Amino acid sequence: MANNQGVEIGESSVKAEMKEPLLQRIYIKDDDSKFQIKSNRNGLLKVVFLSSFIAVLGSYEFGSCMGYSAPVQSAISKDLDLSVAEFSAFGSILNVGSMNGAITSGRIADFTGRKWTMRISSVFSIAGWIAIYFSKGPLLLDIGRFLSAYGIGIFAFVVPIYVAEIAPKDLRGGLATLNQLMIVVGASVAFLAGTALTWRLLALTGIIPCLVQLVGLIFIPESPRRLAKAGYQKEFCNALRRLYGDDADISHEAAEIQDYLQTLNQQPKASMLDLFQRKYMHSVIIGVGLMMFQQFGGVNGIGFYASETFTSAGFSSGKIGIIAFACIQIPITAVGAFLVDNCGRKPLLLVSSTGTFLGCFLAATSFLMKEHNLFQELIPLLVLCGMLIFMGSFAIGMGAVPWVLMSEIFPINVKGAAGSLVNLVHWFGAWAVSYTFNFLMDWSPSVDFFPGTFFLCSGVCAASVLFVAKIVPETKGRTMEEIQTSMNARRNLVDSDVYLTNSVLLQLCFLALIYKFQLHIKVMTSNIIFPFFF
Repeated sequence: MANNQGVEIGESSVKAEMKEPLLQRIYIKDDDSKFQIKSNRNGLLKVVFLSSFIAVLGSYEFGSCMGYSAPVQSAISKDLDLSVAEFSAFGSILNVGSMNGAITSGRIADFTGRKWTMRISSVFSIAGWIAIYFSKGPLLLDIGRFLSAYGIGIFAFVVPIYVAEIAPKDLRGGLATLNQLMIVVGASVAFLAGTALTWRLLALTGIIPCLVQLVGLIFIPESPRRLAKAGYQKEFCNALRRLYGDDADISHEAAEIQDYLQTLNQQPKASMLDLFQRKYMHSVIIGVGLMMFQQFGGVNGIGFYASETFTSAGFSSGKIGIIAFACIQIPITAVGAFLVDNCGRKPLLLVSSTGTFLGCFLAATSFLMKEHNLFQELIPLLVLCGMLIFMGSFAIGMGAVPWVLMSEIFPINVKGAAGSLVNLVHWFGAWAVSYTFNFLMDWSPSVDFFPGTFFLCSGVCAASVLFVAKIVPETKGRTMEEIQTSMNARRNLVDSDVYLTNSVLLQLCFLALIYKFQLHIKVMTSNIIFPFFF
């Protein structure tokens, strides 16, 4: 009896603590006998901001790894006596390692938790940079590149997921967009530092964000939603209090998360194949579709060959274009981080995809004019404007917002498998575009490389406008649980013509790939049956 009373007293005390208000209100009487309300919300959110900052150090590491090879290509090739093929292998291993990281990222995050997954990623990245630093030949160099790539492949999944799961709904979009901002910052810093440091010292700078993150992870909480899913009730409540303050009212959010998880627990554990069930298909179409349009729009190929593009446009050197790229990406990505929670995800994606289309189309038209000797003096300026419009538009929306949506649209019981699938599509797309751009040099004897390629990319970007307008939902200002309720309701109302539209739009990307691999049009139209109807 005494034990039962003790349990009841303990439960009542916990409930009392949970009912204390999240935003403490302090009533202050002024000279006119009116009361003013002050909130300590900003103070309570310090842990959220700190946790997000520690997490996005993984994104900075991502950018550092992506930007490492460009400024050190000649130095590494000379010091280690690498052939063109050997250095190309060093560069392409980045995508291979990242794809492997993407495949395993979801399972690791579900099994070990978000914090331990970031620790594992940091360890792999550190080991990779150390191997690159001590390399005396191509073998250890490639091993180091693979290890660091594997680490960033995991970071690409776990960082936006963790930030989305700890952030309040009114700040989630902006905080999640920090992922892309830090990637851009990391790549820009690596590029600039590579002009002043040796390639070995530049490799050591890649270790710094990992070490800071490993230390910082000690002081931040685990994702409350992951703890609740794993059944750690005490740790779950403690994590919510650490995020929102000891005096916070966590009862409503705790109950909402618990109710949602109870519903999910009634469903079987999902594998990657289970994602293609009808109940998850809408989320899969959105996630995979956005990643395909993001990559097959040509951003990696355009960025990689930017110097050659500007030189062909008539500039004496490609450096002016590269500098312009670096100058616009960081501020525009920062603006996107501010707008994503004010304007919404869908409007930003529409503006971004429309801008990428216009930029590619302008560049393609400019090179076409050059072929026909029209307005030759304007060609360099027009190409520069087109490329900057493309990169700026990509940075404000298509670069960051798809990752925000990936962290929001999938139910937590399939988030691990879905994250692996989306990351795999992302890295495969990055590899495919980077690889096929070389073959586009000889794409068609009747159409020059540059206008043909940019017209193709502009077509994919135009299709992405239709895809976003028709398929992608708005998630601004909603909790994770509200988003899933809306997705379920939307799925129940979707009829077959919407899925047909989804399928047709996605097939445009596959058509672009087929063109890139130089298949004959007759074979494509008459002998290939597309099995991509959902």
